Amino acid sequence: QVQLVESGGGLVQPGGSLRLSCAASGFTFSRYAMSWYRQVLGKERELVATITSAAGSTTYADSVNGRFTISRDNAKNTVYLQMNSLKPEDTAVYYCNARFLTLYYWGQGTQVTVSS
Repeated sequence: QVQLVESGGGLVQPGGSLRLSCAASGFTFSRYAMSWYRQVLGKERELVATITSAAGSTTYADSVNGRFTISRDNAKNTVYLQMNSLKPEDTAVYYCNARFLTLYYWGQGTQVTVSS
């Protein structure tokens, strides 16, 4: 059974940091590109960051480039999102995504709230 379980969300003040984790099981993690998306209620889901399966190349949305870092540990079947210098506009539900060819898997999401 495929599972993606996110953790690490919460309430943080502007300028603060959080690290999200996504633990994967039920598929060959190392073969999949892993991404983080986020969604605000009433808006479309937005791609935040992606890390490829092989070389571990990374890409970021312009809005988070330089503040967020995506990484993966294939030995632990886990992908991370380190979020620094958080802003109120980063408030959203963050979702983990695994992609291999036409196969997509999603986690259940974790809430991140940036507020003073």
